[in-house]
Amino acid sequence: MSAHILVVEDEIQLAKFIELELKYEGHQITVAHDGMAGIAAARELHPDLLILDWMLPGISGIEICRRLRATGDKVPIILLTAKDEVGDRVTGLDAGADDYVVKPFSVEELLARVRAHLRRTQEINPDILTFTDLHLNRSTREVYRGQRLIELTATEFDLLEYLLAHPRQVLPRDRILEQVWGYDFMGDSNIIEVYIRYLRLKLEANNESRLIQTVRGVGYVLRE
Repeated sequence: MSAHILVVEDEIQLAKFIELELKYEGHQITVAHDGMAGIAAARELHPDLLILDWMLPGISGIEICRRLRATGDKVPIILLTAKDEVGDRVTGLDAGADDYVVKPFSVEELLARVRAHLRRTQEINPDILTFTDLHLNRSTREVYRGQRLIELTATEFDLLEYLLAHPRQVLPRDRILEQVWGYDFMGDSNIIEVYIRYLRLKLEANNESRLIQTVRGVGYVLRE
């Protein structure tokens, strides 16, 4: 379950540690070190989850929570803080945080909470497929790479949807042909290569990293 996670933490070493651990889990990470940069990144990047320190330079984590919730942003927020009194927990949750982790914390606990919130989000909205900074909405048929809306044809969308539904799985060409074009497809067998090329051109139009990888002699896989 790969996701784009925004970490807002002013302790540089702690932020780097969290970033490395989350990257090891397969997530794409953006880091901000103060409140203004954090809320700007949250509004611009629309991350799948936000890990937010309570005490930040500029705007506090609590204020970021309030501002995001006031605009209807429902991104899951895990609040990091040294404050462990019941009143502090209530304040954080009332501000809009979904969870609360007290410093110092076990990284295993933080990762478990991240997985739980991402799983819950996916269960709530199964129409959203996400891999790193790539987002596909089945109901609206919209695709975004970061903040960039990507216009796809019907077949390009169906092919990308199939790849996103099976991330990091090597998908043989004949299986892709059957699932995307149908069992009765009688056209050119090179059609997959043609549409993979179309998708790569659109997904990498701004020099973004390649996500659709070729496995020679087998097929294709969606991975970093």
